[in-house]
Amino acid sequence: MIVRTALDADEATAPEVPQLIGGEWKGAQSGEWTAVENPGRKQTLAFVPASDERDVDDAVAAARAAFATWGRLPARNRGRLLLAIGDKIAEHHEELARLIASETGNALRTQARGEAASGADIFRFYGEVASQQKGETLPFGDGLLSYTVREPIGVVGGIVPWNAPVTLSSLKIAMALMTGNTLVLKAADLAPLAVLKVAEWANEILPAGVLNVLTGSGSVAGAALARHPRVSKLTFTGSTGVGKDIIAAAADRIAPVTLELGGKSPAIVFPDSNDAETVQNVINAMRFTRQGQSCTAGSRLYVHESIIDEFVLQLVDALGTLRVGDPLDEASDIGAIVNEHQHATVLSYIAGAVESGGVLATGGVSNPADRDGYYVAPTVILGAQADWAVTREEVFGPVLVVIPWSDEDEVLEWANDSDYGLAGYIFTKDVSTALRTANRLEAGWIQVNRGGGQLPGMSYGGNKQSGLGREYSVDGALESFTNVKNITVAISA
Repeated sequence: MIVRTALDADEATAPEVPQLIGGEWKGAQSGEWTAVENPGRKQTLAFVPASDERDVDDAVAAARAAFATWGRLPARNRGRLLLAIGDKIAEHHEELARLIASETGNALRTQARGEAASGADIFRFYGEVASQQKGETLPFGDGLLSYTVREPIGVVGGIVPWNAPVTLSSLKIAMALMTGNTLVLKAADLAPLAVLKVAEWANEILPAGVLNVLTGSGSVAGAALARHPRVSKLTFTGSTGVGKDIIAAAADRIAPVTLELGGKSPAIVFPDSNDAETVQNVINAMRFTRQGQSCTAGSRLYVHESIIDEFVLQLVDALGTLRVGDPLDEASDIGAIVNEHQHATVLSYIAGAVESGGVLATGGVSNPADRDGYYVAPTVILGAQADWAVTREEVFGPVLVVIPWSDEDEVLEWANDSDYGLAGYIFTKDVSTALRTANRLEAGWIQVNRGGGQLPGMSYGGNKQSGLGREYSVDGALESFTNVKNITVAISA
């Protein structure tokens, strides 16, 4: 199976791209297909199967059959196969990056190439650490040998969003397979093509049925996967609302769940960090070059009142140098919002803030130079109040609210006054201040003087309504994707 794109095609010529079930490429049993759009050009790229419960049943059956052998394979051997997948991704890096840019709207130069590279890094990381899955011996004396082993859970159901499809799919595939599980992955209906391409390469390396990748809507295929009685573990990345549905679906059969959900992350700038480096880190933390379409976006910026005027001027000037345009154009720093609905949602948040009295320091409208795609200029809003929707809700667009502060205790209270607790960003030159603030922020993943993303090996996950469990780290994979078994042997004298 070859995943192809038709960047200049209309619906009559766009290819049909099948899904992977049991090592074979298939359409949906319904015979229905769903269009995948390039949001930067408003053109149909391809059609993918519109799966339903029957396709989910087939994929789970294939995964269960493969688990009988895969789960008993030595971890080091599984690791070697993951390393091979990472090498394959690296070999075809540019092809994958162009697919990512085409379907997500993320700019090729600033985002898509980095995401393709992250897929290779993740597979290589988990391939290298696969042999570290070990248990413990317990000191109960000479008469007892008591020890623990880690065992795979079984068939894992994974569901990923559209904003970073290769990174998040690679993470779920690598963690599940490293630990001896088999996987049924439901790709995002808005951005499935790059994930199917990774599945194509992986299928050349893995035994049939170990990895199965379905397409289709979350409300049909995703829901069927979540409630399937033969799925022993669920891992989901996406919105908090859908995450609650995942928990409910798993609760009936008491299946373990890992959730990485939404965020409304605070970024706090102290008076000693009024400089260009901090401005750039704030831009990075806000994920402006991903159109703000990230759950870790530092979208609530608290700047000390003594520097706020100058800092905002520097921020606006820096954002003014970023070019919004076609994701596949090498000159573009910022690409397109993923679809028409999300584009309208982002603009409605901005309009609501302005109507309530917010002041636009920059941005606030679609980019008039690029009418053929869903574009929004980087937007900075001053004067936002704590109870406004743009301040409290996850916009998932390039929209940053800037709020002045003077008292450290008060700004921490504001920062923690959120239903979310995923990420937090601190900018200060003083180590004591940094550590004190980090210890008090109610978030699972905190960066100090850094606006970058996750690296394999970090413990990543959220508190409160931002999720359950941790990913990216070795410990997170073991805790989330294995069961611990204790074995005690009485030894005769």
